[in-house]
Amino acid sequence: MRKPILTLTAAVFMSGLSFSPGFAQAHDEQQHARKEMRSGTLMPLREIEQKILPQMAGHEYLGPSYDPAAMAYRLKFIRSGKVVFLDVDARTGKVLARSR
Repeated sequence: MRKPILTLTAAVFMSGLSFSPGFAQAHDEQQHARKEMRSGTLMPLREIEQKILPQMAGHEYLGPSYDPAAMAYRLKFIRSGKVVFLDVDARTGKVLARSR
């Protein structure tokens, strides 16, 4: 019974699904954002999304990332094969930049 567990563990590591530094960094950023939101420093992401998504009609929303140093969310969209990033101030919900 022990052999299948070892085989499964080896398969996970070989497939690249192991715990990676990029995953750890994203997790740390999420924890930082939650802490700041609970303290009242940041707007909840859902409020920002409710404000921004209607402005991006026709775009498919791919998701957010958070930059704790800038205290900003980067919201990623796609339309007609072109990716658009919106940088949004996490404290105010104001769009800081739009890149294509």
